[in-house]
Amino acid sequence: MTARRLLSLSYKQKLFLLGTVPLIVAVAAISLIVAYQSRQLAEREIATLEQTLIEAKKEELRNYVTQARNGFYFIYGSAPPDDADAKQQVMQILSAMIYGDEGSFFVYHYDGTNLVSPRDTQLINGNWSGLSDPEGTPIVDELISIARSGAGYHSYIWPKPSTGEPARMITYVTSFPSWQWAVGTGVFIDDVIATVATSRAQVEARTRRTFLYIGAITLAALLIVFGSGMVLNIRERRLADTKLKALTQRVFDAQEEERGRVARELHDGISQTLVGIRYALDVTRRQLSAEDRDVPKTLDKGIEGLASAVQEIRSISRDLRPGVLDDLGLGPALKTLTLEFSKRTGITPEFSTVVFRNRLDADAKIALYRVAQEALTNIERHANASVVRVSVRGDRRGAILTISDDGQGVDPSRKAASRSANGGSGMRNMQERMEQLNGAFSVTSSREGTTIEARLPLSHMLSPDSEGRQAPNDIEDPKQ
Repeated sequence: MTARRLLSLSYKQKLFLLGTVPLIVAVAAISLIVAYQSRQLAEREIATLEQTLIEAKKEELRNYVTQARNGFYFIYGSAPPDDADAKQQVMQILSAMIYGDEGSFFVYHYDGTNLVSPRDTQLINGNWSGLSDPEGTPIVDELISIARSGAGYHSYIWPKPSTGEPARMITYVTSFPSWQWAVGTGVFIDDVIATVATSRAQVEARTRRTFLYIGAITLAALLIVFGSGMVLNIRERRLADTKLKALTQRVFDAQEEERGRVARELHDGISQTLVGIRYALDVTRRQLSAEDRDVPKTLDKGIEGLASAVQEIRSISRDLRPGVLDDLGLGPALKTLTLEFSKRTGITPEFSTVVFRNRLDADAKIALYRVAQEALTNIERHANASVVRVSVRGDRRGAILTISDDGQGVDPSRKAASRSANGGSGMRNMQERMEQLNGAFSVTSSREGTTIEARLPLSHMLSPDSEGRQAPNDIEDPKQ
């Protein structure tokens, strides 16, 4: 199902996926590698820091024990193994050696009896052999074992005298072998643990920030890719629209050229031939009128039919390409179109023009004429109007053609059809003609009538001397 959906994507969607998916995968892989390497490096640095701090603590403990031993070594060194007074004197000295908030010295006999514990006096004279911490680590037995072997360090959990809460402790113990004593001191390393935890938290924070930075960079890259695609898409679409407009304009130009050619052929060929036949038949009628009374009637009917054919051909010629549009301009062409509409329908026309300062180009004249032609055709077929007003004028923004009637208005279904791609073509053709020339087209309709307005920009207004001579105005004042 996923493969089917992927195949059903459009070309633009596939192209976007092709540009973004590899980028996302690459950034994700880079993020994982960077995070893993950063974490490994940070762990090594934290371990080094922890080891350095602990080594500093151990060195500090050893210095404490060495200083304490030097302080009473003159007593221990000269006393026999059973000298109770010397032992008592040394125990008093060790009991008084308290430093900091937690520091003190302790003494255990090899049998596990506590002899000195100034901060934990409840331990004195008790045998604590077999004592272990909450984690199960032996304490007293291990301290005595280390002392028997000479000296060393031991780590375990022990209650802090200041708070009573258990904490990690490191002790350094040495031996007085002649007295069978294990003498030592310890420090709590909860500050080291806190420092390591803080460093680890900082590493986690840096890792999260790194991921956020990478995510932001990735998002920015995706937005750039998407924005670039949108810009290219809009640019290509505009180019395509421009090409489509140019192609449509060429189609309209080809249509107008073909209509002009057909109009010229009808006027110069068939129309002239039919006129000649009419005159020939007229002569024949005159010649035969004295001999046969029925011949003139037959010839009269033929002449009338030929006259009707000539008129029809001329009408078709005017519809295809009105000669007055090329010869006299848009104003006279629209006036002629309006008068013929009035003769054909009996609807009262009102035609008005305003003199243009500059004339219209050929495309603009054809477009406005076709709009007027289509609009009058729609009024004749659908409006049921009694008055039609046609106005063409110019202003600072360009040329404006307005056609209004007092009919029944445009049927909403016809409006919807004109907006549909497959609907009625009349209004859509008028709108497309204006859009091809960058103009505007609007329809306002109600029960009181309909108004159609077609507007063309100034770009379709030509200067009077565009052809090297003063050209006549396209739209002439009807009073002239």
